[in-house]
Amino acid sequence: MKLYQNEISSATSRVRIALALKGLTAEVLPISILGEEAESRQAGYRSVNPQGLVPALLTDDGVLITQSLAIVEYLDEVQPQPALLPDTAEGRAQARSIALAIAAEIHALLPPRIGLHLKTTFQADADAIAGWSRHWVGEGMAAVETMIAGRRPGAFAVGDRPGVADIFLFPQAISARRMGFDLARWPNIAEIVGRLETIPAFQENAPAPRR
Repeated sequence: MKLYQNEISSATSRVRIALALKGLTAEVLPISILGEEAESRQAGYRSVNPQGLVPALLTDDGVLITQSLAIVEYLDEVQPQPALLPDTAEGRAQARSIALAIAAEIHALLPPRIGLHLKTTFQADADAIAGWSRHWVGEGMAAVETMIAGRRPGAFAVGDRPGVADIFLFPQAISARRMGFDLARWPNIAEIVGRLETIPAFQENAPAPRR
């Protein structure tokens, strides 16, 4: 397998965590994502992934899979143990709802291409872009905290083993902390993240800080 990735990308972090939990390896192909000249914006990478996003996984059969949730679920199917989704239909739906609340409702508003568009189209400066990001992270994580608190049945986001919900929660929480948020404002998230930070697959595959 080949993984097109960037070390600062929280979406990439999700896939790297899943690979580590599964004991799988992939050849890493770094793709730059910052600035107008980033590789992710160029025709060469767009011919691989038309969205120009990371991560993207090229399987051993030569099939390209994009979007982190699709990649994580693919890995869960080809390497069933340890399972990343709960055993029940309700549990699986709950895990996916948390993952999508992060991927589709928080992270979707934060990538470099969003900041670049705010800058070039609306003349937003660095402080305005940072304020935009903090707003959506704060609002989104508060909602995720409520989702988890209202139906949390175990030690992790959904159940007693780390899974898809935690794989999506962890990188976003680490990024929120780097933005200056005190995770203690979200007690369930803080407790879960503290537990995940003791697991090498999570700790070693957190998104790298932006330089």
